[in-house]
Amino acid sequence: MTSYRRRLILDGRQIGIGMDRLVNRSLSQADISGVQALTLLYILQNAEEGVSVTSLHLASGHSKATISRLVKRLWEKGYVSLEPSREDGRQRLLYGTHEGRQLKAFIEQSIASSEAQLYRGFSMAELTELERLQNKMLGNLSMSPEPVQKEETTK
Repeated sequence: MTSYRRRLILDGRQIGIGMDRLVNRSLSQADISGVQALTLLYILQNAEEGVSVTSLHLASGHSKATISRLVKRLWEKGYVSLEPSREDGRQRLLYGTHEGRQLKAFIEQSIASSEAQLYRGFSMAELTELERLQNKMLGNLSMSPEPVQKEETTK
């Protein structure tokens, strides 16, 4: 039973890796990776209020360091701008640029095409059951205790 469960976990990882490859291949002509594209979409969907690095970190689950690297690449490509917050001038918020907005339809189409390939041959009942089972697993993970973090000591 343990090896069967482990196989399911490994298969889940392979599905995620395969989906990343598929999306990256689809997006390669725009010179943007899947994770960059998803980050840009999140920024574009929250264009009115702007997006902080912290909110990206919380929404994506990626570390702040990873988010900072993603934002830097998107900024270098001209897809996002950084502007001071109106409420707190110390905080900088991300906004999609004209170039970033022009990519939105292409990104959405590329992701939809990749999802269609992944779920090809699944019935609606199978997709509903898969969603139910994944939500059950996610619930189990959220109930697990958080790892104990070591406190930093100052000298």
